[in-house]
Formats: sequence, C-alpha cells, structure tokens
Amino acid sequence: MEVSAVEKLITDKLENVEVLAQTDGHHYQVRVVGEVFDGLNAVKRQQLIYGCLNEHILDGTIHAVVIKTYTPSEWQQAQQ
Repeated sequence: MEVSAVEKLITDKLENVEVLAQTDGHHYQVRVVGEVFDGLNAVKRQQLIYGCLNEHILDGTIHAVVIKTYTPSEWQQAQQ
C-alpha cells in the first residue's frame, strides 16, 4: 500500500490532521498532528489511528505500524 493511501485513510476519518507516513513495504511509520489528540492519553490516541487502519492491518496489507501523535503545540515543541 502506498503511503499516500495510508495518509488518506487517516485524513478521511480524522478532520484537520496532518499525516506523514513512511514505509519499507509492509512496515509503516505514521506521524499525525492534530487538535483531535488534545486531552487524550497515548492509548486513546493510538486507538484513533488504529481505527483508521484496522481493516488493512487485519487483512495483512499493513503488517506493522509505529504511531506517533502530537497536538500542534506538542509538535511545535518537538521541533525545537
């Protein structure tokens, strides 16, 4: 699956997020930045992303995914 397709799966379900995905074929790294994560703990944040990708994880298209989530302010701080 192309990274653009993975990014679209997430942006179609979560409004106003920035997504960057990378892959080596079946293993993906996904970074998602959005206000949607404000007030959520790490588990809830990952559940949101897994909810977007779960169908493709179950059918084996996506073998593994590393998820990093940030609110916009967290992302800004991470860049410093």
